Amino acid sequence: MARSSLISLILGGGKGTRLFPLTELRSKPAVPLAGKFRLIDIPISNCLNSGLEQIYLLTQFNSVSLHRHIRESYKFDRFGHGFVEILAAQQSQDEAEHDWYQGTADAVRKNLRYIEQHGVKHVLILSGDQLYRMNYSKMLATHKKSGADVTIGALPVTRQQAKGFGIMTLNDDGRVTDFTEKPQTDEAIDAVRTDPAWMDAHGIQSNGRDCLGSMGIYLFDRDVLVELLKADDAEDFGKEVFPRAIQSKHVQAHLFDGYWEDIGTIRSFYEANLELAGPTPPFDFADAAAPIYTQSRYLPSSRIGGGTITGSLISDGCIIGKNCTIENSVIGLRSYIGDGVTIRNSVVMGADFYQEDWHRTDDFAAGRPPVGIGDGSTIEGAIVDKNCRIGRNIAFAPPAAPAGAQYAPDADYDWGVLRDGILVLPKNTELPDGWTPDSGTAVRAVEATTASA
Repeated sequence: MARSSLISLILGGGKGTRLFPLTELRSKPAVPLAGKFRLIDIPISNCLNSGLEQIYLLTQFNSVSLHRHIRESYKFDRFGHGFVEILAAQQSQDEAEHDWYQGTADAVRKNLRYIEQHGVKHVLILSGDQLYRMNYSKMLATHKKSGADVTIGALPVTRQQAKGFGIMTLNDDGRVTDFTEKPQTDEAIDAVRTDPAWMDAHGIQSNGRDCLGSMGIYLFDRDVLVELLKADDAEDFGKEVFPRAIQSKHVQAHLFDGYWEDIGTIRSFYEANLELAGPTPPFDFADAAAPIYTQSRYLPSSRIGGGTITGSLISDGCIIGKNCTIENSVIGLRSYIGDGVTIRNSVVMGADFYQEDWHRTDDFAAGRPPVGIGDGSTIEGAIVDKNCRIGRNIAFAPPAAPAGAQYAPDADYDWGVLRDGILVLPKNTELPDGWTPDSGTAVRAVEATTASA
């Protein structure tokens, strides 16, 4: 396969409202992951590990930090043909491109001029907010062997999970004969279920799963994609393009049964991170054959004063004080953690910069906590975004769930949010020494908002 014959398009996603406030100041693919990576690093690394080096990234919301990360992370040999190029939503003389991207298909349609370049034969379309490891060359092999016009990555899911997926029905050869977006009733799911025995016979252990969900990974023959997108103004692949394409094109499923997680909500983000910190993570970053790439930051090793750290990820450049307890947590880049701090079941994203000692001294003199977590504080069941200033002797934990409920009800506060039982402290928030939820309004540190990620 000539390198120029297949291009990859990574969709940067919408506003990311379900991940708010993590997406208040950044786009969803730019959200930090596992302490030192970003969500966008996953599909880009999968492409590079599959030998695909011509990558376009489609963005439009809060994309400054994402653009900076791409620019500083993915630099190719100037004598080669590789690139990661950003295609931001923009106005042009073409009336069809005067608006924001209205959906997945619309975003690709507005960039057809890149797809229609000479020599392009196949187009791989990916999402920028999923965690998985996949060799796309195997998907291309399925596509070619079956003679397909379109191939969709297919993941076995349970009936309950099926309500959040586009569900495919296949014939015996794996050709897609029906595509239903997020069926909600038992009757609708029964109509699109796949016989578990068929999955088992095709190398997938069904394990009680009887539906095949779309992974949001699509491989098109270039000319077929152009034809489908020019036929009408359909905005979404799952809801509009695929149901129509099945009637006139050969749409094939490529079966995948590895770890795959859509990082679309606060709860899914939180749980995925904590799973990565466990002793047997479902997704292993320590894979020499298929590494996950990210920005080279040249940070020093973390310095740990003492205490107990169990089941946790500690990123580069951290300073952790004496007598600390860190359990089942992710500690991000440049985190400053004072003496006697306890962190449990939490994601602490760290900081974009190191604070000079004199600056920290000035903050203390002014009665302001420096960047980091102050002495004697406790963080539990929380996500602490970057550059937060948490003072001394603060207890930051979600309220108890009412009787009969799994979590306390979602809530919006002037200092953060509670989502699915998880407290989220937004980027640049400042909590003074001894702060409690009822003690007063928190402060947002304006000077940190333009720092690099």
